[in-house]
Amino acid sequence: MKKFSTGRLLIIAGIILVAVLLGMFFIRDKRINTDVTSRTTKVGLIITGPKNDANFCQAHYDALMSIKDELNLEIICKEGIPEDETCEGILEELAEAGCKVIIGASFGYGDYIVRAAEEHPEIFYLHPFGAEKSTNLASCMGRMYQARYLSGIVAGMRTETGKLGYVAAFPFSEVIRDINAFALGVQSVSPEAQVYVSYCYSWTDDDAADKAGRTLLEMHPDIDVFAMHTNSLMPNRLADENGIWSVGYNLDNAGMFPDSYLTSCEWNWDLYYRQKILSALQGKFYGQIDWMDMESGILGISELTRNATPGTGDKVEEAKGRFADRSFDVFYGPITDNQGVLRIPDKESMSDEDILNHFDWYVEGVIVEEQ
Repeated sequence: MKKFSTGRLLIIAGIILVAVLLGMFFIRDKRINTDVTSRTTKVGLIITGPKNDANFCQAHYDALMSIKDELNLEIICKEGIPEDETCEGILEELAEAGCKVIIGASFGYGDYIVRAAEEHPEIFYLHPFGAEKSTNLASCMGRMYQARYLSGIVAGMRTETGKLGYVAAFPFSEVIRDINAFALGVQSVSPEAQVYVSYCYSWTDDDAADKAGRTLLEMHPDIDVFAMHTNSLMPNRLADENGIWSVGYNLDNAGMFPDSYLTSCEWNWDLYYRQKILSALQGKFYGQIDWMDMESGILGISELTRNATPGTGDKVEEAKGRFADRSFDVFYGPITDNQGVLRIPDKESMSDEDILNHFDWYVEGVIVEEQ
């Protein structure tokens, strides 16, 4: 019989002990999850458009539906709620309906959510794209500009004219930083390319988004790629109708536009909602503002379609690697704006505060067109 030294026996015993402790942890964690999900929890969702818009609103609704059975949730969805006093009444309606968690999935709901959280400390509130926090209110923002940069690489590899169009909702910091990131991604592979921007001043108005896109095509008929930051699919449809390429947003809609779609910047809200709702049920909710990056898995770009230029995937993976090892981020200098002013000196980077709240300028190569 083979004899074991005392040291080896101690090592084996240690391994067994660790395995037992890990097993106990996972069993306990599973039991806790089962305990808090044994009763049905009502979750309210407020969105600005329809839950089947194949865009922003559907991304949130589908995320909740994907975790509904696991967490034993009843989803109460309020569709088409404007960012005005109407929201206040809907928030109260959801509170009276017995919702334990209420999600206001639009930036403009912020003031109403803050007041509701103060009036109902027993309810937990989530505000994607918000900038508020309290004991029972958490907000989040994602570094979607990283995904925008990657989608810019895809678009820059595809363009032949060096002219790209971008339909956007409103000119505030979140939208402008994403435009700039997209343009920088384009220019990383097509240095002389220009990005033409038209604002439609609405998240959901299809007619306004269509008009903004058509304005760009009338002014610059050689545009051959469209991108978008709006909750309307009209930019994708317009691109498809005119035989040009497009980059989507929020959801992967390659199946709707198989001949023109390149990729999409997308959100995976199920990961965020699962973690936050579970923490609320476990009594571990922490009111904070989460600033999530691609490593979180909550944001990224969808699989490249067959329409992408060969070799594009390698360029995208290379950029992802530089994000991951922290050797690069989008807003590292030198970066000059479209008026010729050096905004970020060489070897310097923007602070998170400036990236979040103080983008009121465009990088070189971005041209904003008025309708």
